[in-house]
Formats: sequence, C-alpha cells, structure tokens
Amino acid sequence: MQYVPHMSQPRSTARTTAQRHRVRQELATAAMHLFSTKGYEATTVDEIAAAAGVARRTFFRHFRSKEEAIFPDHDDTLVRVQAVLDSADPGEHPLDTVCRGITEVLRMYAESPEVSVERYRLTREVPALREHEIASVARYDRLFTRYLLGHFDEAAHRAGDDDPLLAEVAASAVVAAHNHVLRRWLRAGGKGDVEAQLNHAFDVIRETFGTGMGVGRAEPAPAAPVAQQDRPGAVVVAVARTGASPAEVLRAVEKALESGVD
Repeated sequence: MQYVPHMSQPRSTARTTAQRHRVRQELATAAMHLFSTKGYEATTVDEIAAAAGVARRTFFRHFRSKEEAIFPDHDDTLVRVQAVLDSADPGEHPLDTVCRGITEVLRMYAESPEVSVERYRLTREVPALREHEIASVARYDRLFTRYLLGHFDEAAHRAGDDDPLLAEVAASAVVAAHNHVLRRWLRAGGKGDVEAQLNHAFDVIRETFGTGMGVGRAEPAPAAPVAQQDRPGAVVVAVARTGASPAEVLRAVEKALESGVD
C-alpha cells in the first residue's frame, strides 16, 4: 500500500499557532486593563487569567510573570528579526540588513497604536514593567551586535582596522535610533508615519557608520614610489571590498589619495 501523507497537519499547525496568538493577546489585553484600572501591584495573575477567560495554568503556559503579560509579541518578533538576518542577500551591506531587522520591531508596535500607547504609559508608571521592557530591547541589541561582529571578525582586528569597533557601536546605534523614533511616536499618541521617521534615522546612521565599515578590511593599496607621487598625473590605487556601496568606494579612494600625499 502506498503511503499518502496526512495533508491536514500544516493546517492544524497554523490553527494552533493562531490560537496561541489569540490567547496571548487576550491575556495581554486583560492585564493592561487591570493594571490601568486596579493598579499593577494590586492585580494578581488569577485575576488576569479570569478576565481573559482561561485558567491560571493556561496563563503560565504563555507567560512567566504578570509583567511579561503586557509584552506578548517580543518572542515572536525576535524570531522574525532572526529570519531577516538569516535570509539576507550576501551582497547586502550588513548594516542595511540590521536596519531591515529592527523595522520588524517597529511594525510590531505600529500594528496596534492604541495598545502601544497605553503600554508606554504603563511602563512609565511601573518600574517593574519598565525593567522588563529594557531587558526585552537588550535582546535585540545582542542579536544585532552578534550579526555585525560575525561579518567583521574581531579576531582579525589590526592597526587601522576599526570594523569590530564600528560594528558593535553601529548595532547599538540602530537600536537607539529605533527607540528614539518609537518614543517620539508614542508621545504623539501613535500618530504619524513612524516608519518614514525610522528610515530617516537609518540614513543618519548609514552616513555615520556605513561609509567606514568594511573599508578597513581591504588590503591597503601599495604606496606609489615617491618619485611617482611627486609627478603630476601620478596614479593612486584604491582597494574596496566586493559589493561595497558607492559611499564606501569613495571613502576608500579618499584614503588612498591621503596615503599618496607627502
């Protein structure tokens, strides 16, 4: 007898995922409502579960604590961000990949502006929620730092090659830019094109870091003989990595020209 695969399994898995997402959202909604009306300290896990129509054990299948309940999407978003990094085109500058990754985080907040604004208000008022939010954001920072350092090997650091330093600082800059734009949007009540604002912040970061990262990895151009440098029309050779952006190529040329001047 020929075996016929059971075709309903993917559909069943999708239903399970959707149900899990629905329960998490209902628990988050219940938690935020109770925190807002009753107060964070006075609200219990049992009350959150009851308000969401589930048992206490169901709550703990989804969240480890009551403060975690109002951040239902960070785990799933971290998975999406990792997928962006894993599927990046080899020719894409890693800083651009990181910018695309953190855009997924922004979209998580932008999907539900009213919820995000209320959550922002709560995190300003409740230190435990603020600390949990900071810990969640730190996971993105670590993820992006590992990704960028993976493209600029710290073990290969040598004099004149600041790529590892730039990679780590750039990762933190991307997260800081996201947080700055997000806070400004939340303080404005979730109004405005927040993704356009983030793209502008990315342009600032690329201008600051993108023209330098990667240039230092190229082998330095051989110095032209002194006699040749002194002659008008001397040739200077610049070396840049494959796939370098126009800005990076320009920077490499500038470095080569500087090295050819006495």
